[in-house]
This record gives sequence, C-alpha cells and structure tokens, in this order.
Amino acid sequence: MKKILLYASLATTVLFTSCDLDINDDPNYPMNDQITADLIFPSISASIASVVGGEVYNYAGFFAQYYEQKPESNQYNTLCEYTFTEASQQMDYSYRTLFAGALEDANQVLAKTSNPADRFATTILRAYAFQIMVDNTSDSPYSEALQGNANATPKWDAGDVVYKGVLNEIDMAEAALDGSAMDVPDLIFNRNLSQWKGFANALRLRMYLRFIDANVDAAAYTEKVKALVQNNEFFAGDVKLDCFLDETDKRNPWYNTNAVGLTGNHCAAYPLISYLTATDDPRIDYGINKTDADGKYVGQLPGGKTHMQSVLGTDNWKNKNVSAIDYSIGATKPVYFFTQAELQFLIAEVYIRFLNNDTAAKSAYEAGVAADFAVRGFAGQESSILEGECAWATVSTSADKLNLIYMQKWVALFYMDHMEAWSEIRRTDCPKLSSHSAAEIQKDASVYTPGDLVAPWTNGLEAGGLMKRMTYPLSARQHNTNTPAAVPGSTPVWWDVK
Repeated sequence: MKKILLYASLATTVLFTSCDLDINDDPNYPMNDQITADLIFPSISASIASVVGGEVYNYAGFFAQYYEQKPESNQYNTLCEYTFTEASQQMDYSYRTLFAGALEDANQVLAKTSNPADRFATTILRAYAFQIMVDNTSDSPYSEALQGNANATPKWDAGDVVYKGVLNEIDMAEAALDGSAMDVPDLIFNRNLSQWKGFANALRLRMYLRFIDANVDAAAYTEKVKALVQNNEFFAGDVKLDCFLDETDKRNPWYNTNAVGLTGNHCAAYPLISYLTATDDPRIDYGINKTDADGKYVGQLPGGKTHMQSVLGTDNWKNKNVSAIDYSIGATKPVYFFTQAELQFLIAEVYIRFLNNDTAAKSAYEAGVAADFAVRGFAGQESSILEGECAWATVSTSADKLNLIYMQKWVALFYMDHMEAWSEIRRTDCPKLSSHSAAEIQKDASVYTPGDLVAPWTNGLEAGGLMKRMTYPLSARQHNTNTPAAVPGSTPVWWDVK
C-alpha cells in the first residue's frame, strides 16, 4: 500500500510541476472537498523527495565538489563552471514542487484534520521544505505565501524570519499533542510519533546552529543546542523515503534523470578523490568507478573540463582517464532527509564548541563515522580510518577536532544528502577553499592539501571563489513582482557570515 501511494504521489508531483505554476494557484484540487488528509499526506514527503533527491541533489553535488561534468558530455557544464543564470532555470522545478506540491499539500492536510499527531508530522515536513528553500535563496515567500487568489504576489521574507516562523510552528504543534496516534499513511516513520519528535529535534539542532553562526540571538540558541544534545531525544536510524523500485517511473529521482533519462554526465571531483585517497578510506569504492585506462581513482579538477581538453586533446581527456560516478547503486536508493551520520557529527560539534566534553564528542564523532560506514554496506570497516588517518587521537586542539568532524561529515554526505553537504560547507567553511588555483594544482599537485575545495578553473562568478547561493527561480520572477532583485551567486545566504 505504501508503494502504491508513493508512486501515485510522485506521478502527481511530476504532473503538477511540468508547467509554470503560480505558487499561489491551486490547480491540484479540482475536487478539493472529496480529498481527505490521508490521501494527501504521503504526497508531501514524495514532493520533497523529488526535490532534495533530484534537481537540488544534482546541483548541490557539483557545489560540494563531489563530482564534475564528464569530459565527453556537456549536460552540466554551466553548473560546474558557475555560468548559469536565472534564465537557466536551475531550481525552477524544485521551487514549483515545493510550493505548488509539498507546501500546498501540507496546507490541505492542516485544513482537513484535527488530529494533533498528524498535524505535528505535517508541520515538521512543512518546516523542512521551507528550510530547503531558504538555504538555497536566503529568503523565501512565507508569511504571505500559499494564499491563492487572495494574494497572488506574496512578499519574500528574510531567511531568519522564515526559520523562526517554522520553528515556532513546530513548537506549537508539539505542544498541542494529546497522546493521539497518527491516522495518515506515513512513508517515513510508519506512524512512530517518537521518531517524528526526534526528527523535529534534529531540525531544531541544525537550524539553531545556523542562528548561532550568523550571530542572531546566539546566546539564546546556544542554550537551546546545549539542552537538545544533553536531552538526547533524537531519531534512530536515518530519516529517508525508502520505497523506490528499479521499474519505470518508480526509481530514485536523481538516478531516473541521469542514468535513465540522460547518457551519464558525472565524474568524480578532485577534492573528494584526493581526500579519500589520502586517508586510505575504503568508502572510495562506494559510488565511484576506477578509470578504464589504469584502474585507479582519478578526480577531475572543478570547472576544468575545457582546460584539460585543451591540454590533453579531446580524444585523450575522456572517461578512461577520470573516475566516473557509479550510477548502478542509485536505482532504488532512498532519498535522505536527515542521516544519522550528520546528526552525530552535529552532536559532536556541540560537545566541542559549547559543552567542553571531549569524551562525548569523540563518541559522537565515531558514531557518525560508523553510521555512515554501515549505511553504505561497510559495517565494521570504520576502524580503517578511526584507528588511522582520521583517529581522534591525531588531533589535539578544539579547532582541529572540529575540522576532523566537518571533514568526515562532508565525506558522509556524499551520495546521501548533497543539499546539506553544500549548506554545511558554507556554514563551517570546511572543507576550506584552497589558496591555489586549479591551474597551479594541475601543474604541481604537491601544493594542494587533499580535501581542500578548488575554485573552478572556468568560474562564472565575478568575485571568484565558490557558489554561495542559488539564483531566484525564473518562474517566480515571471509571476511575482515581489521577487527580490537578482543577487550574485557569490553573495552568502543569511546564515553564512564567516
């Protein structure tokens, strides 16, 4: 039954977002009074999954420097070279799916049920959807959004306002719980309300840390993160949508686009391969193929396809000389909303930064590594790095310990949750940006520190550096006169102030 609901929801999501929709329109409910909350609720998570596991997952993987454009293909040249614009419509599908899909569905559920448990779970998904939007564009329609014809041009609220708003919504929904069980079909936690509470606390932890690093009410949010970690009431396992089958229209969305709909465009990026190699990490075998030419793992320098072709010649700089991303593991891969590994790394960070508890930080750090090894099918092999290059004992200062935590979080989010990888890079400035250019590194690899990010060789940002935000959706520009003026991709989002 779950799979039937999921496939119906995913098909509905594609149908609803295949054309330019005003996010305030309600074309999805022509027989609104006849559609009950239990029929709508599964489509919220399905719509979100099609975003964080599809279009956003794809471009965030380039920005996190997990992969690059294959030398012999051209689909994503503008993403790895930062030369796209609003006209490229890189996140228009995701914008429409979040608002006309997930958030409109959430509004419908909230309007149709009085069950506090169902409303709580719906509110959490609503908060998560808004968080994704804000982390892409820094601000978002919120206070005036989703009002239909009553307000066809909602204002875009500042990101910290949206964050505070959805956090307050979660608090109020949780306070209203009365012991009732969930009634709606639940594709994520199978109606386990304790797990939903744990997910809510994890989202709080993630967002509180961003307030702290943005220096917005930092003292208050510091006390909040300390309490969350000390209470330790988080979800078990991973928060994921895990209902995909290797059948037509039932596959993982990123796989379906790139392995089925396209010919394959992704090769491994230089920073990821360099770090996994330097740390003797066996996870290099997960989702990455060895080169055809010599059976090694080779990463491509960010934004360097055009330059490498000019140096080596088009015929020589092909996939035989660089490691392709292995799509074969992706057909039925779940879409992750929050991994246990990320959660443990956030907990470890709090123990170091705010609770001065090295023992607990080490335990959480090692739990995060172990969780990621396990979810990739490498359970029991984590000692290869925890007793080696990435052992807690190899670092002594708090700064170095945080760097170790952040680097392992970056590794753990590869092929899992690329949006959060990109967000955490921006929040923590880790991996750091190399002080050497791609050209310098190509000429002399010894100047490069494994794992450092590299400014793309061809870089469309006027200020250079790395991508800090996504462009506003063109469909928003076309339909909403209150859409803010375009902002350069080098301009940080509200919580990225370092």
